[in-house]
Amino acid sequence: MDGCKTIPRLSRPKKALYFTLGSISLALGMLGMALPVLPTTPFLLLAVACYCRSSERMYGWMLGNKMFGRYLSNYRAGKGAPLKVKALTLGALWLAIGYSIYAVSILPVQIALLAVVVVVSAHVIMLPSLKE
Repeated sequence: MDGCKTIPRLSRPKKALYFTLGSISLALGMLGMALPVLPTTPFLLLAVACYCRSSERMYGWMLGNKMFGRYLSNYRAGKGAPLKVKALTLGALWLAIGYSIYAVSILPVQIALLAVVVVVSAHVIMLPSLKE
């Protein structure tokens, strides 16, 4: 298990807390695949990090998953994402946040949403591009 080997053993309550947080994050990440306003990647990354600390079985399942396992493994290894995935991510991000900015008429919320989309876009753009 790549980066999980260096993580110290945790007490049962801490493991249970990480497992619960990982499961909630996984559920939100899966929900984010269907709802454009809810981000997918941060929740899946949080879930895999939590499972790394609490459940070898769930950690292995996430990294072996047909839908997002390779993507998570490449991201965690610092290899980045395919250019197509980056483009789709940026397009969906700007459409969803752009609509949210348009729909919300509260200026501080609009500014916060704009800041989020700019920071997340910068992160996605700076990721290495994998050849598919």
